[in-house]
Amino acid sequence: MPIPPPPLIAVVGPVETPLLAAWVAHYRHLGIERFLIAFHFPDHVPNAQRHDLQAAVRELGILPAGMSIGPWHEHTNTELRDALRHRAGPGWHLLADADEFQQYPAPLTEVIAHTETSGHRVVGGLMLDRITADGGLAGWQSDRGLDLAYPLGGHLTHRLLHGDPRKVVLARHDVVVASGNHRAPGSRPDRDRLCAVHHFKWRSGVLEDLRRRVQHFTSGTWQEHTPAVREEATRLLEHIDQHGGVINASDARFAFRRVSLDHLPSGWAEEARGVFTAWRPYAHTGNH
Repeated sequence: MPIPPPPLIAVVGPVETPLLAAWVAHYRHLGIERFLIAFHFPDHVPNAQRHDLQAAVRELGILPAGMSIGPWHEHTNTELRDALRHRAGPGWHLLADADEFQQYPAPLTEVIAHTETSGHRVVGGLMLDRITADGGLAGWQSDRGLDLAYPLGGHLTHRLLHGDPRKVVLARHDVVVASGNHRAPGSRPDRDRLCAVHHFKWRSGVLEDLRRRVQHFTSGTWQEHTPAVREEATRLLEHIDQHGGVINASDARFAFRRVSLDHLPSGWAEEARGVFTAWRPYAHTGNH
């Protein structure tokens, strides 16, 4: 019996409508037919932007599964995501944020079939942070496409921010997935077949988002379980300040090079396995 494509589970915030359209098109190209999307908007997001995003997703043929407004506590995303997973029902679930474009070494249904045959209950991925050619935090035009606007891919998340670059991209419905889709306690992916998660976070507007996050978590307006998210945001802001308002694309630690959504980077399997295997959680001491 052929394996059906999994539903895509996502909690979407106030992204720009062209990014949402490109994201939907990308996953439809991978074979996704069912999208379970819930919107969550912090209080600062204007009503017009909320309505525009919901209208845009309907124009794409997707009926939003829910919408909420309020503080973006650290647990908010997890609770909304798990409600969507319950609604999705039995089978495999694809988990992706709206700025994450997953790239697999084989067609999606083949990846799932191989995973089941090998006895794994999750498929893992590794973040590949995408930036502009000069490291500037710029916007993009939908007619140019994301590859042209953000041609470089590298390892910014863990080598600068000390964040977890690992992702659970596919999981069986009965597998519990941790906050941020970074791991599934008790279920390990095949480290030789890791997906590339092209991470288009570093766009125009991200600095304001990060400053807002630091402010709200520091004040307690948004609840946090650990200082990790706030410290990661602070590291990026400090790096930007130290490098004239841009990400230092020439820093060898980050291994930025030209990549594309059309094909996996050269040597990806070995590179991803090395990072995935060696990565350890950063010791959060209250300093950064």
